[in-house]
Amino acid sequence: MTRVVLTISTTLLLLGVAAPAQAASKPTVGIGEQNPTIFTDPRWQALDKPDVRYVMPWDGLRYKAQRASLDWYLTWARGHNARVLLSFGHSYKRGRELRLPTPRQFKAQFKAVRKRYPWVTTFQAWNEANHGSQPTWKKPAAAARFFDIIKTSCRTCVVSAPSVLDAGPKMVRWIDAFKRAAKQKITIWSLHNHIDVNRNLLGAKSSTNLFLRVTRRGQVWFTETAGIWNRWVPKSNGRKKHITRYNRTTAVRAIRNIFKLQRLSPRRIRRIYYYNWFAPAEKKPRWDSGLIDSKGRERSTFRTFRAQVRKYAR
Repeated sequence: MTRVVLTISTTLLLLGVAAPAQAASKPTVGIGEQNPTIFTDPRWQALDKPDVRYVMPWDGLRYKAQRASLDWYLTWARGHNARVLLSFGHSYKRGRELRLPTPRQFKAQFKAVRKRYPWVTTFQAWNEANHGSQPTWKKPAAAARFFDIIKTSCRTCVVSAPSVLDAGPKMVRWIDAFKRAAKQKITIWSLHNHIDVNRNLLGAKSSTNLFLRVTRRGQVWFTETAGIWNRWVPKSNGRKKHITRYNRTTAVRAIRNIFKLQRLSPRRIRRIYYYNWFAPAEKKPRWDSGLIDSKGRERSTFRTFRAQVRKYAR
């Protein structure tokens, strides 16, 4: 009789420990979306108002139109109790896209952002910093300076390292150079693993696994990941070529792959931001991973995403 009681008690105790541990391994899921009308979409609200990610040009407050867009988005986010991850990226000013700000310029702009939007306290030092469209592409040490500026300027903020694309060995070299240059402690790393999830690269052969090995410790956030529904890429003659590997079937598979890759290291991979909510209206979009089509209808990817979030996220 004593043995039975002890067995039952032990089982209940293990269940009590296992439940919180299982919950702790589930990531927070958000949406990367530049359009503020997401906040009025009841389908977004039905997902229990997940976190959102917004990318702003590092000098966005200098220009009236860009400042108005920022005000609109961040004010609506605040009004709907959405926690914003604010990421910095290249200037939108023509001719300045690949021009790096000086540390002094970046610090002044970051302080201006903090003063104007004090409710935003989660930041990403730079968006896709190892991509050729960014001035940080071949300058990881510069990205490290921006990271250090944010960390030292706001000690109470949550700050992620710059996000990087899953580009294999090139990604590793960029991260290694960034780590050597950064003076502040890196507690959060960010990855955009579009290639892995859409080309079905899972497990040990994935760049996500490589990323986990090279960063070694600290949280990991997937700050952009998606199921690509449609994609057209400009050719040298000005026309667009359709990339046939992407379609609705591969997009649904990609969404499942996102959560499979999270399970490579559930205690480290703490957040997932799906990109994005709304599909573009163009007939030949350069990028379309929207969960909602251009006419406001739910896609099959939306239903898969919702089911995966309910099963694997919190």
